[in-house]
Amino acid sequence: MITSYTNPKLKNIRELMNRSRARKKAGAFVTEGIRMFNEIPEELIEEVYVSESFHEKNPGISGETVSEPVFRKLSDTQNPQGILCVVKQPEFDPEACLSREQGLYLILERIQDPGNLGTIVRTAEAAGVSCIIMDRDTTDLYAPKVIRSTMGSVFRVPCFYTEDLSGTIAEMKAKGIVLYAADLKGSVFYNEVKYPGKTAFMIGNEGNGLKPETAEKADERIKIPMKGKTESLNAAVAAALLMYGYMNAMV
Repeated sequence: MITSYTNPKLKNIRELMNRSRARKKAGAFVTEGIRMFNEIPEELIEEVYVSESFHEKNPGISGETVSEPVFRKLSDTQNPQGILCVVKQPEFDPEACLSREQGLYLILERIQDPGNLGTIVRTAEAAGVSCIIMDRDTTDLYAPKVIRSTMGSVFRVPCFYTEDLSGTIAEMKAKGIVLYAADLKGSVFYNEVKYPGKTAFMIGNEGNGLKPETAEKADERIKIPMKGKTESLNAAVAAALLMYGYMNAMV
């Protein structure tokens, strides 16, 4: 049993939980809770740690036992469920994702809120999104708060970061994917568009939207109807409306 918070294994876990650079270098991240444990593909599980009480209640789940006070201190949640895993980052083939005959894609630029990113990934699974492409200024997909918000969808929705967003956009256009930028200056409402089979929605930063030079690369700018004095919507809400708008248009 691990009884010291300074144990080298736990130090590695803290690094993975707190530092994006450590997660990127290791190609791994940390999940907590029994629901997330049940969502992880078996081949991605690297290490499992359980509290004493969890081990007593769930003898069928094997893992390294951690004393109760140490586990509570290690946990990133207010009410730890007693199980924590080190998980390999899932790998998806961007070329295969972008080469489908039909598909819905999301391009995310500078999304900063972990809850927004996680919710977008979760909603994307529900809406049947083929792939999510993110620029390097978007928050880390594998941060603990993002992972919790995905509710397991991170293991099933192909997601990847691009080092060259402009180049990726050009590649998508070459593959026949039509790009729509979510933009307050849009000329048409999102629910008035008849979307083609290969569609991508471009969604920008919560406060500032897409960069002007990115929005200019879209085939069309679309907007969401809003009443009152509201100037913009939460990025995850806007993404959900666009994704389901596409679904409705394709029915």
